Amino acid sequence: MLTPLTELLGCRYPVIQTAMGWVADPALVAATGNAGGFGFLAGAVMTLDEIEKGILDIKSRTDAPFGVNFHMYVPYAEAIVDLCIEHQVRAVSYSRSPSAPSIAKLKAAGIVCIPTVGACKHAVRAVELGADALVVQGGEGGGHTGSVATSILLAQVCEAVSVPVAAAGGFRNGSGLIAALAMGAHGIAMGTRFLLTEESPVPRATKLVYLQTPPEQIVVSNRLDGLPQRMIANGYLARLINASQVGLLMRALRNGLAFTRMTGTSMWAMLRSAWRMRRSGDLSLGQTLMAANAPMMIQEAMVHGHPEDGILPSGQVAGLIDDLPTVEVLVSGIMKEAEATLERLGQHRKPSTIGGTPHDSL
Repeated sequence: MLTPLTELLGCRYPVIQTAMGWVADPALVAATGNAGGFGFLAGAVMTLDEIEKGILDIKSRTDAPFGVNFHMYVPYAEAIVDLCIEHQVRAVSYSRSPSAPSIAKLKAAGIVCIPTVGACKHAVRAVELGADALVVQGGEGGGHTGSVATSILLAQVCEAVSVPVAAAGGFRNGSGLIAALAMGAHGIAMGTRFLLTEESPVPRATKLVYLQTPPEQIVVSNRLDGLPQRMIANGYLARLINASQVGLLMRALRNGLAFTRMTGTSMWAMLRSAWRMRRSGDLSLGQTLMAANAPMMIQEAMVHGHPEDGILPSGQVAGLIDDLPTVEVLVSGIMKEAEATLERLGQHRKPSTIGGTPHDSL
């Protein structure tokens, strides 16, 4: 299926696997590329050395193009940019506090810049800064998310920008892909659907919670870092909601220290980055200081397999998913269903004549 997005990214199908922290590892990214989609490595929760090893690991598993996701506000962001250029990854994705110089450097090296946005004003700003394409995530999407539904946000963004757009938030199958294309997108981006595959590194105990959760129990809360995030309502989230502000602050400090140790940076460097992020964006100082909070709370469920002792980021679409296919089966199934959907829609057309000339009409 050829769209402006597949042409830009060099993939066979307009299906993007998003960079979920602790989930989008080299095996999942490579499997996505081999199946014809486009995968992003979750560099935002990796050290510089781990990102390079991840890039090389993916290259050893596939010849397909892929991308790397990272936060441009981290102290070693420029080093990540240099790594992406050195190893010629096809694309980078990012969200908060984009750096105009970094974007210009990546574009000069021929690397596609495709940030994720959750509001129309952020989409316009991203394109002004040089974004080549956008992932537009509606409120149904997992993790950090906005308040506008995908169908409405997608229409807003498609009218406001002229770059290729991938729709995210609520997608899982081929009919959804066709719906997104009909609404003006050039492809879809999925996180939760790829999380629930065989190649996903998430422990089975955690995956089973996703499979058993109905859509109405996948809620939005700002208790992780002061920003709205969509996740499965579980005991850990309930404890966060009932915690005092002092308790939340102490938890954030502990997680911030753990994050700096994990990424090999200093707390002082992270504080400087937080201040830069505060000055360049819409976030309060408290929100920027808590930015490292969510990854550490997510780790317990996604890495250690204790779903009741951690946060479970999830799109509402998890409530419609009941299987764990391989990535190859997932992507090929999406494309087969997309073709079948087009054929089914074509059946609604009937031959008619206007002025004596046969033609098709709805």
